[in-house]
Amino acid sequence: MSAYLPLEGVRVCDFACVWAGQTATMYLADLGADCIKVENPYVWNPATRAAAPVLPAPLAQILPAWMAGHPGNDPGPRPWNNSPAFIHVIRNKRSFTVDSRRPEGLAIVKSLIAISDVLAENLARGTLEKLGLDDDAIRAARPDIVLLHLPAYGRTGAYVEGRGYGAHIDGVAGSTILRGYRDSAPETNIQTFAGDFFVGMHGALATLAALRHRRRTGQGQTIELAQAECSASMFPQAALDAAWNGRVSGSIGNRSTEGFAPNGVFAARGEEQWLALSCRSDAEWSALVDYLGRPGWATSPELATVEGRRAAEDAIEEELAAWIAPRDREELFRDLQEVGVTAGPVLSAKDVTEDPHAIQSPAFQRLEATEDYPTTEFPAPSFTFSRSDVTIRTAPALLGEHNDYVYRELLGFSDEEYAKLEADGHITTTYADEVLGR
Repeated sequence: MSAYLPLEGVRVCDFACVWAGQTATMYLADLGADCIKVENPYVWNPATRAAAPVLPAPLAQILPAWMAGHPGNDPGPRPWNNSPAFIHVIRNKRSFTVDSRRPEGLAIVKSLIAISDVLAENLARGTLEKLGLDDDAIRAARPDIVLLHLPAYGRTGAYVEGRGYGAHIDGVAGSTILRGYRDSAPETNIQTFAGDFFVGMHGALATLAALRHRRRTGQGQTIELAQAECSASMFPQAALDAAWNGRVSGSIGNRSTEGFAPNGVFAARGEEQWLALSCRSDAEWSALVDYLGRPGWATSPELATVEGRRAAEDAIEEELAAWIAPRDREELFRDLQEVGVTAGPVLSAKDVTEDPHAIQSPAFQRLEATEDYPTTEFPAPSFTFSRSDVTIRTAPALLGEHNDYVYRELLGFSDEEYAKLEADGHITTTYADEVLGR
């Protein structure tokens, strides 16, 4: 397979933060773009590299894993380099540091923009503008650049001043009212932040389309992709039902939006062992009934059709839950698949890393240790191409790891200029004392 990558030769000036923006630029980097993170060592960007710049080990041990699942539950002196919740979206990227709030720092950023093809950001509204980097200033530096804006609620409209993380986006998009158990209130739902990754994929795809347009016409593009609007497109059935029929949807639990019945997740033997099961046709239901041993409750003629099963869904779920509860999840999964019933185990993150299928597939890629994290199996890019090898080419970028590359190789700074920028605090591999509370 060729080493050529689809975005080879494309450079991304990456101002993205948290997950939504960083996921978009991660996909571009996976495809071969030279993606350069612009990182200010004097400003802590919340939830972009770690939960906090200083995180004592005792605190890390009691926080949720997605916030503080550092190796060995010990963040060490540089938690921004080993937070698994964030470094996975910094793979295949480069990092350089600069205080863009100072005139000389802003000039450096503009020099990088001038040799970049894409600028991506999902910062709070007005952040770039306050730095002197509104769209006009960016285009003055690079007229044909592709600008990717991923604001929370858009750059116009009633919510234009709104800021938000995934939980807020989920609420505005409708996610929190559409998921959860059937009897649960929206405010009790567990936060999933699925919109972040959905937005990231759409942002990357929009950028690819804009780059293709530029290749054909020579013209840049400005992309505005509101996260809430993008996230809402995960629930087309609810949006269309409201628009066409005036109905307000609520949570249906694990039941099917497509009418499959039964369709649910059931507790099996053991702690937190769950099996997902779905009968997508009358034939699958018949196969399930045969596997169950044709019990009386399942052989009613009314249940032979999906309409009949939907009318009796509560009773069917109750019977299935009682039958599955004492049985082994893996055995049921394999047996049901064998007889033609759609079923699968609900795997935890740990389960996935130990799953035989995942192990045999290219789902994970081993990366060698750095001073901040051990040798680790990282999730690899989830897509492949027939003519190029999309993989993790470089480990997650450490803060300032590529300062030499950016300042010397790309921007042509001399040793004397480099030393001065280092002395002035622009070039570093750690955050400033005021950020670290020293």
